[in-house]
Amino acid sequence: MSLHPKLHAVTERIRERSRASRAAYLAGIDAMRDSGPLRGRLSCGNLAHGFAACGPVDKARLRADATPNLGIVTAYNDMLSAHQPYEDYPQRIREVARRLGATAQVAGGVPAMCDGVTQGRGGMELSLFSRDVIAQATAVALSHDMFDSALYLGICDKIVPGLLIGALAFGHLPALFVPGGPMAPGIPNKEKAAVRERYAAGEATREELLEAESASYHAPGTCTFYGTANSNQVLLEAMGVQLPGSSFVNPGARLRDALTDAAVERALRITPLGADYRPFGRLIDERAIVNAIVALMATGGSTNHTIHWVAVARAAGIVLTWDDIDLLSGIVPLLARVYPNGDADVNRFQAAGGTAFVFRELMDAGLMHDDLETVLPGGMRAWCDEPRLDGDALAWSPTIETSGDEQVLRTASAPFEAHGGLRLLRGNLGRSLIKTSAVKPEYRRIDAPAVVVDTPQALNKLHKAGALPHDFVAVVRYQGPRANGMPELHSLAPLLGMLQNQGRRVALVTDGRLSGASGKIPAAIHITPEAARGGPIGKLRDGDRIVLDGDGGTLEALVDPAEWAARAIAPDTAPAGWDLGRNLFAYSRAMVGPADQGALSISCGPPAADGSPWNYDAEYELGDSPEAADAPHESKDA
Repeated sequence: MSLHPKLHAVTERIRERSRASRAAYLAGIDAMRDSGPLRGRLSCGNLAHGFAACGPVDKARLRADATPNLGIVTAYNDMLSAHQPYEDYPQRIREVARRLGATAQVAGGVPAMCDGVTQGRGGMELSLFSRDVIAQATAVALSHDMFDSALYLGICDKIVPGLLIGALAFGHLPALFVPGGPMAPGIPNKEKAAVRERYAAGEATREELLEAESASYHAPGTCTFYGTANSNQVLLEAMGVQLPGSSFVNPGARLRDALTDAAVERALRITPLGADYRPFGRLIDERAIVNAIVALMATGGSTNHTIHWVAVARAAGIVLTWDDIDLLSGIVPLLARVYPNGDADVNRFQAAGGTAFVFRELMDAGLMHDDLETVLPGGMRAWCDEPRLDGDALAWSPTIETSGDEQVLRTASAPFEAHGGLRLLRGNLGRSLIKTSAVKPEYRRIDAPAVVVDTPQALNKLHKAGALPHDFVAVVRYQGPRANGMPELHSLAPLLGMLQNQGRRVALVTDGRLSGASGKIPAAIHITPEAARGGPIGKLRDGDRIVLDGDGGTLEALVDPAEWAARAIAPDTAPAGWDLGRNLFAYSRAMVGPADQGALSISCGPPAADGSPWNYDAEYELGDSPEAADAPHESKDA
């Protein structure tokens, strides 16, 4: 099937825009490649330190300098359900590597925090910055030059993007990502959401709420809703750097172990020591980035990736913009309904056909690149197959021809909606994004007065005092990267959802983020420029009329232009705190770039032509071209 012309055009515009930076990146990783094992560059003292703790077999292989050594970068901790299964992975990986005549070492660990634990708390202000810390920790782990290939053990929100950025800094090394799988189903997500809304209305006790939450998040494995963590897995597969169909196999299953073993074997086959060298930095090209965004749109994935994948692309020398994402959303149909975009969890999504079904449909419709180089030979068509066990042997077979559950998965010819799940909004408040796939069409447009606050807690207090209008747009400002690290504001979802259930028209407008579980309320998020950069959201006052049109792609404050121009930016009434480690991130807040540039607080990707890091404020702040900003949001058939 030939590529959709618009998909081809977007890919080409990204390639052309990125020509110089991509060439600089590739030249850099080529310069890091060595003709033999990288540890061959080490002095005897360096090398002795590197294998001092190894057993006799591993030490002999590392001394001989003739077999590959895998570096394991792990996000294991046993507080996160998604990462707890990784506890035993290093030992398994080492045993498989030894059986294959190679070695493996844990290169290092990276932090892994859980947004589910920190929602609505001060610790959430560290969350976005943790991605960049993870990237730096990955670089520290791999800096010893002991490794010929790498395996990355990470699943959740900021962890996978951070690992990707770190892996791309060592793009001369081959790499595979190794998932742990989702927990088995708990209570239905819709039932959990209903209890949350009843609690917000004072109709459920804390004991009832805790029981519902515990029945939902109940075992080792990733949370089962389709938030940022599970979106990460789909995007990794869409780029061809995680084994086909490996994302949503439950922890402890025999198939899960077989897939982990296969990842080790494949990582050993693609090192510079063999005939199938596949450096990671060359796999992540413009086509891979476009595939990831297409998969995000087709499955109604997390809004967080409109920030993270801009940063990931930059780490590979590729300049991705929100305009590109919006154009892709206009041609990619919505093929999946997984909570919060539907009632199903990811286990049901997997049973209905999962990633293999989605990718097959997209490739057959010309909406996904199938010719990029991946960790496997043969390109992306291998990701249209599903893993199975034939006795003890792992094998892949073609995915099912028709959806196993049309309430969850549909074909590209009969999608849930003709366009993807995210939209770019433009207007006199700047640029922002809305996740339309979770919002019913009748709620996607609102015209209502603003209620302006600087914290979510302030809105909750107004509700308890009975001071909220019947219909309103909640404006939560000073929640951007520079203000306080851009925390997720998902704690507002139960309150706003409850009010919408009462027949009131409500919406959220913010320069902050929402959880990957963004729900049924129309929400214009990631507003850029943010209030702390002098963005016009800081001009809004209580009672200003706001029109948010998710289908039309606009966000406007209907204020007299002369008055609007004369207004000053209101001061921040709730600046970032200094407890819970927030004082350690003051430098990050001062240096961070805007949301539409990936909200990076570190130098990422190759330097500019003069040798300096990219100037995030100067480049592409308002879109990469007037044509891009004015481009219509076209349907799949346009």
